[in-house]
Amino acid sequence: MNPDVRILVFTGDGKGKTTAALGMALRAAGHGLPVAVIQFVKADRTVGEIQGLTRLPGVSIVQAGRGFLPKAGDAAIAVHQAAAREGLAEAERIVAAGETRLVILDEICVAVAKGLLTEADVLAVLRRGRAGTCIVLTGRGATESLLAAADTATEMREVKHGLKSGIVAQAGVEW
Repeated sequence: MNPDVRILVFTGDGKGKTTAALGMALRAAGHGLPVAVIQFVKADRTVGEIQGLTRLPGVSIVQAGRGFLPKAGDAAIAVHQAAAREGLAEAERIVAAGETRLVILDEICVAVAKGLLTEADVLAVLRRGRAGTCIVLTGRGATESLLAAADTATEMREVKHGLKSGIVAQAGVEW
């Protein structure tokens, strides 16, 4: 990896991985830095995070997901794999161009863990990073190699979650 490229991983079973990454997007946009967010797995453009990001200058958003993943062995997984590969190709284009200072690959760790993308292909994109770029990977199940590639890795650990005690998901909190 290029030592002049920052790589951060937010993983774990706790809430806050995407939120932490999007906080970085807010911070970068506040400094006038170009930001790209590529969401793997996710496909709902009506959620608050997408609505908020569209209001930030210099932030581009691509949803390269098809929503909830089918069970293992389901033939529909091929559609999700193709979408993830398209998203990774877009990420590679953005990272290689070197014009975007913050690139967030949201839920890419899940895409690798569920077999939508290969770890090797994701690492190849990280290696294309140009000096001054920060690449953030989020999602449960970050592999050892993705963690090793990062200079900063944070594991969000669930201690307690209101949804498990019957609290209904809320706009602005869960979506």
